[in-house]
Amino acid sequence: MSELELKFKECVEKVRASKTLPELEQIKAEVLGKSGFLTLEMGKIKDLPVEEKKSFGARVNQVKLEITEVIDSVREKLETESLNQKLQSERIDVTLPVTPLPKGSIHPINRAFEEAIAIFGAMGFSVVTGPEIEDDFHNFTALNTPETHPARAMHDTFYIEGDKLLRTQTSSVQIRYMTNNKPPYRIISPGRVYRCDYDATHTPMFNQLEVLCVDKGINMGHLKFTLSQFFSKFFEVDNVPIRLRPSFFPFTEPSAEVDVGYGKKDGAIKIGGGNEWLEILGCGMVHPNVLKNCGVDPNEYQGFALGMGMDRMAMLKYGIGDLRSFFEGDKRWFDYYNFSNFDIPNLIYGLS
Repeated sequence: MSELELKFKECVEKVRASKTLPELEQIKAEVLGKSGFLTLEMGKIKDLPVEEKKSFGARVNQVKLEITEVIDSVREKLETESLNQKLQSERIDVTLPVTPLPKGSIHPINRAFEEAIAIFGAMGFSVVTGPEIEDDFHNFTALNTPETHPARAMHDTFYIEGDKLLRTQTSSVQIRYMTNNKPPYRIISPGRVYRCDYDATHTPMFNQLEVLCVDKGINMGHLKFTLSQFFSKFFEVDNVPIRLRPSFFPFTEPSAEVDVGYGKKDGAIKIGGGNEWLEILGCGMVHPNVLKNCGVDPNEYQGFALGMGMDRMAMLKYGIGDLRSFFEGDKRWFDYYNFSNFDIPNLIYGLS
């Protein structure tokens, strides 16, 4: 019997004697791997006489096929045995008393979204969503963002391939909606957005809600009234003091940063009282170029837009000190900030 046949017989015996899947994979590597005996046998062909090369090569290939079939057969057997053992050890005794499942709850960010949507819904705004993987046009160009704007830089934006990127703002949803629908528009676009940042008040992924109102005769007075109504309802405080400071955003003109009045009680921020001011969101009148990019005549229609980080809004409303705790998955934290699944926020019975 040739050396090839002897090794073939030895390998088959070792494979059939395997007791575990890792052991089987080790044997397979010894036989069929780059340094396996079949690979070495195949390397001998170049040194054989011409009349022997064909028959020897054919036999090596046949041995490889037969060993592979044995390995597959043994693997199937071992996998079945492993599954049966797992089913036996992990089976559930249905005669045991039922253990109540832990009570679930709504995450504070989702709760903040629900409350904001309830408020804007009562004002006549509809919820619109869009893709989180965006293109440069909808995320930047259509929003009047110059090619040299810092927001386009790699240190701010997660680029994927070509002009594809993770959206940095839900304003892209507004562009898609305006492009495919005729005015007037009253929409809100909640969702996740992504930017390269991470500290106590910033995370690479965060949640944003943007508001868009476009109609004939819309002005800054409508914007300020909407802000005032929203803050009073969301923070459940009458007449929250607000002020608008001039600012710059590529997609609005004029633009403003919005501050709300607050005070501190027992070391916690209390919105609506005191003599301090806290920057809370950005807003402005929709830039005419943005309307033009969406096929809307800026001489006939005007509008306002505002955007807020819902993670920060939740922190301010519920007294949460560190943004990172939203994403750490600590059950004790969730038990403390516990919002019932069945407690639906509304403006009649209260939001929280």
